[in-house]
Amino acid sequence: MNNNKQYNKNVEEIKHIFLGLNKEFIKSGFSTRELQNACLEQYPAKHLNSSLVIIFLVLALLVAVVFECGILQTILNYFLGIRCIVPNNYFVWEATRPVSNCDFCTNVTKPIILGNVTREEFAPYAYSSKPIVIKQAFLHWPAMKHFNFNFFKELYESISDSYRSVDEECQFLHFKSNFISIRDVFEMDKTRINNEPGEKSWYVGWGNCHPQVLTEMRRHYPKPHFLPESCEIPSKEYVFMGYDDGATMHLDFINRLMWQAQLKGSKTWHLIPPPECESVCTQLSFLVEPGDAILVDTRVWYHGTTITPGEFSLSIQSEYG
Repeated sequence: MNNNKQYNKNVEEIKHIFLGLNKEFIKSGFSTRELQNACLEQYPAKHLNSSLVIIFLVLALLVAVVFECGILQTILNYFLGIRCIVPNNYFVWEATRPVSNCDFCTNVTKPIILGNVTREEFAPYAYSSKPIVIKQAFLHWPAMKHFNFNFFKELYESISDSYRSVDEECQFLHFKSNFISIRDVFEMDKTRINNEPGEKSWYVGWGNCHPQVLTEMRRHYPKPHFLPESCEIPSKEYVFMGYDDGATMHLDFINRLMWQAQLKGSKTWHLIPPPECESVCTQLSFLVEPGDAILVDTRVWYHGTTITPGEFSLSIQSEYG
């Protein structure tokens, strides 16, 4: 019994170390601005060497912690249960991302707001990096009625290898929650699912790439009617759901533009331009409501969300190009 308690304690310690690693580097004196300046000043070869030094220091710190604490076996067990030891390693990503030319955010102070447009009406905006909200675009989708926590729980429990597909082929995003996998999410008790008083709030996202899961999901919604007819949609779509804090501020490292359908609840998007554009661009925030479509070039806009207090938010997201 004591061994189990110690094991669980060690797991929590390692999770805390890994998830807080980037923050500790920033507390040590690094900043996004300083990192960006270094990227702008150095040649690619030197830039790469700097990144390798940072990675080496991270690994050295981890090794020191492992042997100092005497919990190597715990780390191995924990590592085998997740896909990435240090998720959301934005420190390294920031050091290697392309520098933006700022045209996408110059003079942008609010999103472009459109009514429920046709494909022809949307065409001039289709490949813009400016944020766009299409009001009430998805009110006709059956998903507006059928998608909820229990829908996805029952879907994943009914399809063989669905959990494994997220763990091994797709991606699970815990954000600020304490979940390790989508299975953990669906094993919550009812009081926490409903975010009742005294329960720890949660918000998660995950990629759906299991063919059967996608087939069942897509029975409840078509390809967005306003997207270009010739555009490609990947065989993976994300679900985001939960309460309160929403998604933490980040960039997406994806190949195409993204669209998102807000199906339940309302949430506020917060967009921040990259550091090299701070002198010519401004931050902005805007609210989206059930049925709205959101299109943001999340490859260049730092973005995060907060959920309207007391509301459960559920959205689906994919790419196009």
